[in-house]
Formats: sequence, C-alpha cells, structure tokens
Amino acid sequence: MASELRVNTLKDAAGNNSIATSVVANGSAKAWISLNGTGTIATRGSFNVASIADEGVGAYQTNLTSATADANYAVTGSAGDSGGASGCWHTTGFNANSYNTSNTTTSFHQQIYYTTSQVADVGFVYASLNGDLA
Repeated sequence: MASELRVNTLKDAAGNNSIATSVVANGSAKAWISLNGTGTIATRGSFNVASIADEGVGAYQTNLTSATADANYAVTGSAGDSGGASGCWHTTGFNANSYNTSNTTTSFHQQIYYTTSQVADVGFVYASLNGDLA
C-alpha cells in the first residue's frame, strides 16, 4: 500500500527556516550532471541522468532517467579546464555540429566553446535542468 504525505510548508527540526512545498517542487533542479569531457567521457556525479553520449568535439548529450513534461525547460551549464588554457568557456543548450540540435523530453545537449569560438573538449562540464517532470 502506497502512502502519501501532504503538507503545505516544510520547516527545519527547530521549527525555523520554513519553505513552501511549491518552491521545492517548482524551484528545484530536476536533473544535474558533472562530467569529465576529455578522453572517454565519464559522469562524476548526477541526478536523474540515465546515460551520457559523446557527440563529437565539445559536444555531449545527457539522457534523463525521468522525462520532463515538455521540452520547454531551461538548461544552465558551465565548463572549464585545468589544462592551462585561460579564457572564458561557453556552453550552449544545443549541439550545432550534430543532427541532434534540439532538446527533447528525455535528453538535452551541450556544446562547449572557448573564447575564440572554437569547440573544445574540456575536463569539467556541468549542467542543471529546471522545468517540470512528466
């Protein structure tokens, strides 16, 4: 038999720091990933991620365990490298050099650019997805 807990507000053990459950449900990341983007790509840590795929230089696909309600979610990403390259790394929410250029309810894409607008594999790739789960 399944059980259900219905509450409007959550508080810490001392009865302080209250937050509405709607903030938790609507404002929490529905998926996140930290991956090594060089060599054989590998996940360092994740939530709601089933698998990852290398789509070419600086391009990654993240496949979700639980689908989103639609493809109208936000992906925030960052990237960096400890290999001595200085400058600014940029991430986009799509893979411009792939046939898979749009996000779906079960996967999203990232492409990593260096300040010179060149795509690059980097050691540290991060992403967070905010939206509604199906």
